[in-house]
Amino acid sequence: MNVNFADILRDTAQRHGERPALVDGDRRLTWSELDQAVDRTAQGLAAAGLVPGYRVLLLVANSIEFVTSYLGILRAGLVAVPLNTGLTKPELAAVTAHSGARLAIAGPGLGDRFEGVRTVAPDELQGDAPLPPSKDPETLAVLLYTSGTSGDPRAAMLTHRALAANVRNLSELGEDRMGPEDVVLGVLPMFHAFGLNAVLGWAVATGAALVVEQRFDPEETLALVRQYGVTRLPLAPPALHALLTRSDLKEALETVKVVLTGASTLDRALADRFEQAAGLHVHQGYGLTEASPGVTTTLGEAEPKPGSVGRALPNVEIRIADEQGEDVEGDDPGEILIRGGNLFSGYWPDAVDGPDAEGWYRTGDVGYLDPDGDLFLVDRLRELIIVSGFNVFPSEVEDVLVGAPGVREAAVIGVPSEETGEAVKAFLVPLPDASVDITAVREYAEGRLARFKCPVEIEVTDYLPHSVTGKVAKGRLREADR
Repeated sequence: MNVNFADILRDTAQRHGERPALVDGDRRLTWSELDQAVDRTAQGLAAAGLVPGYRVLLLVANSIEFVTSYLGILRAGLVAVPLNTGLTKPELAAVTAHSGARLAIAGPGLGDRFEGVRTVAPDELQGDAPLPPSKDPETLAVLLYTSGTSGDPRAAMLTHRALAANVRNLSELGEDRMGPEDVVLGVLPMFHAFGLNAVLGWAVATGAALVVEQRFDPEETLALVRQYGVTRLPLAPPALHALLTRSDLKEALETVKVVLTGASTLDRALADRFEQAAGLHVHQGYGLTEASPGVTTTLGEAEPKPGSVGRALPNVEIRIADEQGEDVEGDDPGEILIRGGNLFSGYWPDAVDGPDAEGWYRTGDVGYLDPDGDLFLVDRLRELIIVSGFNVFPSEVEDVLVGAPGVREAAVIGVPSEETGEAVKAFLVPLPDASVDITAVREYAEGRLARFKCPVEIEVTDYLPHSVTGKVAKGRLREADR
């Protein structure tokens, strides 16, 4: 068993050394070259005085540099903290303080967003310091930030064991599993659990070539698919929607064998339209950051059921429970509980709210299992809004909006969006004898929140509905909005 997740790369380099590993524009790396580049980065981090356990922020777009920096951090025994490249200075300051990071690696044009932490570019990490031996797969490898229920920074603690378990589970899928002959499109952001470990991690484990793209663009993405003969296309639902505008979709995707989504809810009608236009079934899955991220998938099913997110991955257990934690009978909905080696160890820094003593983790999502073990999602217990696969907690946005000129109270909900799955809608109550300028509020929010967190709709209202305990009645807001 590999103790350090980056050891998996070394194994792949030994098996497939001269095969292509990464394609990034006009740059290419074989698996041997990638392994050597990761060694140099790891040695550079050690030479910089960083010792195992230190956290390293990673603010780099999809690129060879992201991959070498990320795997180099792991190989050096450090903890990688991949961050959304759309985060603002205040958001990055909060994460820097919360993680206690000793170093930030920043891509071109991103370094000036950090304050109070030493910042370097990826190409500055060169050195020849010896690397510490890897001792324990339970060592922390990655902190992945999600929004907490209060909107404060919250980071899932993923160990080397959890990362490796996820790629092992995916690799046991049978005929639909990824292999060394595959060419995979790497356009899903690598700072997100899906792109980081269900795309990059899986490719590293199998030796599949990864064609890196910084951001999705229908024309450029299809050009890459054609140019490199992409066989596996992991995309977020909004990208599927954008591709439907292409009249040549079927021809453009003729080399593709598998289309896979899973970062946010897939609308069944969208999946059907895509299948008719492209002649390719859209496989989907269910996952979460805390599961590194894979829980279920329709991959491997001969005839996936409409509306299902598939069956549990190998080595993952699922049960449906009521509020008391007792199993729900039949196909009644209840909270989804999961167990497996791919689960996180709790939230940083104290490992709180992780799996229970028996290894079960309460996801906060509601669903049911049919007699065949297929999972159907019903609702979320949490108020998370998922925009293009990224988590947005209403309270985080609300805390910003109440600081905008003329605003007394703010409430935020998620609304359906064909482009992003869900979008943020804000309801604002003005201060007494004041008015709210929606344009000014937008500008205020955009300076303090990542773009995907900013409201796309803003409605000014005289009052917000409240429960008897004084909380905004979000259910009534959503019902009225529908």
